[in-house]
Parts: sequence; C-alpha cells; structure tokens
Amino acid sequence: MAEDDSPTSEFAIPKGLRLPPPEDENPTSEFAVPQGVRSRAPVEPHSDFRPPRPDPAFTPVAGIPVLTRTKQPLGWQDRMRHMVRLPLAERPAPEPPASAEREEQGGPPVPRILDLTLRIGELLLASGEGAEDVETAMFAIAHAYGLDRCEATVTFTLISVTHQPSLVDDPVSLSRIVRRRGTDYTRLAAVFRLVDDITAGSVTLEEAYGRLADIRRNRHPFTKWQLTAAAGLLAGSASVLVGGGWMVFILAALGAVIGDRLAWLLAARGLPEFYQFVAAATGPAAVGVATAALQPGLVRAAAVITGGLFALFPGRAMVAGVQDGLTGYYITASARMLEVMYLIAGIVIGVLAILYIGETSGVTLNPEALYTQNRPVVQLLAAMALTLAFCVMLQQDRRTLPAAILNGGVAWLMFGALHDVGGISPFAATLVGAGMVGLFGQLLARHRLTSALPYVTAAIGPLLPGSALYFGLLGLAQGSIATGGQHLLRAATLSLAIAIGVNLGSEIARLFIGTPGRLGPATGRRGAKRTRGF
Repeated sequence: MAEDDSPTSEFAIPKGLRLPPPEDENPTSEFAVPQGVRSRAPVEPHSDFRPPRPDPAFTPVAGIPVLTRTKQPLGWQDRMRHMVRLPLAERPAPEPPASAEREEQGGPPVPRILDLTLRIGELLLASGEGAEDVETAMFAIAHAYGLDRCEATVTFTLISVTHQPSLVDDPVSLSRIVRRRGTDYTRLAAVFRLVDDITAGSVTLEEAYGRLADIRRNRHPFTKWQLTAAAGLLAGSASVLVGGGWMVFILAALGAVIGDRLAWLLAARGLPEFYQFVAAATGPAAVGVATAALQPGLVRAAAVITGGLFALFPGRAMVAGVQDGLTGYYITASARMLEVMYLIAGIVIGVLAILYIGETSGVTLNPEALYTQNRPVVQLLAAMALTLAFCVMLQQDRRTLPAAILNGGVAWLMFGALHDVGGISPFAATLVGAGMVGLFGQLLARHRLTSALPYVTAAIGPLLPGSALYFGLLGLAQGSIATGGQHLLRAATLSLAIAIGVNLGSEIARLFIGTPGRLGPATGRRGAKRTRGF
C-alpha cells in the first residue's frame, strides 16, 4: 500500500470538525475587565513618606519607613523634634550615608560622631538654648551620620549621649560638663548653620570638626567697651519708658556704665557671677540716691534706678527656664530658675544696701508714680533703642538687628495699646506682647533656619518689670514689708507672663509651620499625658 504524501498523526482532527479560533497574540487572564467597562485608575503605591497608618501598638509588617534627607519640606528642628519624643522602636531608620571613607572603615565612626554631637550640644546649651532644642540638635547630628539608636540627655550642666548598635551589642556613652556659659548669639547662629548643613548631608565629619573649631576661635563681634556703652543706652532708654526726660536718660546711663565696669572688674578677679550682679546693681542705685540728695526736684530717682534694673534683669535665663519646664525638662528648668533666683538675689542685695544707706543718711526716696506721661512716639523710639542695646549686649549678628528691633517695637506697641489705651491689666497686656514676640521670633527663625533666641530675647526687654522690682526693694528698705512684698510679687507675676507668652507664641507659630505627620504613624511632637492626679 502506497504511503500518503501528507501523512498525519493519530491525533489528527477528523474531517468535518471545525478548528477552534486562533488564540490572541496578547492573551488576557480570566480576571480581565470586559469591553465597555471602565477600569479604575491605578493606585500609586505608598511612598516612604506616606505609609499606611498601622495599629500604633504593633510594628508595621513592612517595617518602619526609612527617613531620607532629600525630600523633607521642613527644617531639621521640626523634623527631628517629633522624633525625639517617639519611642526608640518607632523611630524611622536613618538613610545610610554614602561616604567612601565610612565604607572603607566598615561603618560610621561612632565615638567621633558622638564627640562631635556633644561638642555642638555644649555650645548650644552654654549659649542659653532650651533643653529641647539642644536635644533635638544632638539627635539630628547623630541621625545625619547614620546612628539611629541614640538617646541624648540634657541637664543644666551635664549633657550625655548613648548609642547602642543593636540589642546584643554593648552601648557607647559619652558625656560632657558645661562649665562656662557665655552669651554670643553670633556664635549660636553659626552653630545652627553648621547643624543645618550636617543634616543636609553636605558636610563630612572632618569638615564639621574644622568648622566647629573655627566657630570657637572666632572673636566676639563687640568689644567690652561697646558692651558697656550698650548697657548705658539700655538703662537710659528704659528710664525714658517709665517717664524720664533727657536728664534722667543721662543719669541712668551713667549709673549703668559705673555698675557695668564694677562687674567687669570683679569678673577679671575671678569672683562668681552673684557678686558681679551685686556690684552692677550698686551703680544705678548710688547715682539715683545721689541725685535725689542733691537735686530732688529736678530729677526722678525712681526712673534712674529703674532704668539700671532693666539692664540687670536676667530675662534670658528666666524665659529659658520656664520654656524647659513647659516642655517637660523639669530638672533643667529647676536649675535655671534657681540660677535666676540667685541673680535676682544679688540685684536685691546691691540695691537694698544703697537704698538703706540713703535712708539712714536722711535722703528721702518717695515711691514716685511712673507711666505718668503718655508719649507714644518717644516711648516707642525708646523701646526700639532698648532692644538695640540688648542686641549688642547679647553679641548678635548685625544682620539680625533690624528684625529684632522691629519685634521689640511691636511688643511695646501691643503693651501700650492694651494697657494704656485699652485699660487692660498689666499681666494680660504683658502676656499678649510677649506672645507676639514669641510668634514673630519663631516664624523668623524658621524662615532663616536659625535659632529663635536672637529675635526673642532682646525683644522682650521693653516688657521687663523693672519698676515693680524697684518699688518692691524700696518698700523693703523703708520697712514696709507688705508694700514691698506686693510689688515683688507683681514683678514675679509679670516675669512669668513674659516667659509663658514667649513660649505660647512659639507653639502657635509651629501651627503655621506645619507638622511632620507624613514621616510616620506619629503626627507632630508628642507631649506628656495628663496624670489625672495619680
């Protein structure tokens, strides 16, 4: 039998049956969307900055998102402040730094990073920065160099930082003692710029050490004699605020200059700051008593002494102490407030000694009424001059002077409008004025990515309770304990209003800045929970 020319296999399709239609070149699955039905837009996967909100009691299955430094809309102060309050297990891990030097070493140099962190924290704390901001800066530096399991501790004189690589590795801890405290806001601004560059990833560890050494070696922008002249300008401007004229301005400035040079003399001999304040307070008091004895009808001794007290009141330490207490750093707050009490005690002893000598010598010091002359334009100019003098004494950068002076003028305008025109109590007017100072100061600081202290500390100068402190001391010198205690209590109340107002204004400013809630499951800075009495 001859073979077929086109043989088929035994599985050939019999004749008469139809073949199935050929398959599409692009087949679809059984879940394909039918024709005519619109499909939803594809859902973008969650990025590292917007993870799904898991149960806060458990760690997410995918792990904690990595926090990068390239797509953050906020400054390092706001990004790191909320992370400091997070538990260690909930903090986002830092982005591994891409540095050839660290890769060759097999990891980040932990001791050097912690040492740099402590040195920068020491400068910030010695300059009067709040404990929360110091701890935030220390955590930001360690986080920027790849150390994610770090804990910083800040007290009044001791700062420490601890890093534990893992649960099975030994922790590394370093600490430093803050022995010297100096007021130089130019140096403070330079440190903030350094921290900002470190968190941006543009500064290596060796470059950071070099810049920190340059910051320490830089001289103060103003000399001692310029600071003495600023103290005179401050006292004279303060005397104009409380109703004095040009003669009172000159005498108050003279008393402040004498007191300041006496304080510099004791500082050169190594005496503690308490005795320096005692010597500085005797200058304005002596000039006021002398002028009251020689020409009691031409000048006002109350305005002369009050102006000198404005230059001595420790407003910077008081605001920092109350801020630390409100943010939960109670040990540091207690130490700062104890320092304020000692400094005020030195002022009280110096002024009381001179007033007592005057009373026993027959010099009559009547509790003269202040704020008797309403001179809005003159007092506004005096308030701005007072703020300028405070800026010089705080060694501020000249570029921050216009904003700080304007902030001080706004504070006095608010106080005058509420108290002199509106008839509101001095406590409420001071609270609102200080709140505006804190609000504008914090907004300016966040706009320029620097500390808020240069815009806040000098601006609260016109609000300081120098007159209440003088009347309290005069009452004690004259033997009227009730009157003196009442005025001293008023001075303490106004001081508390200034500190709370500045802190409240700063917290309100952060509401306009925004909260870094997109960084993780936590939204904003976590605060301490109310104890409910137990």
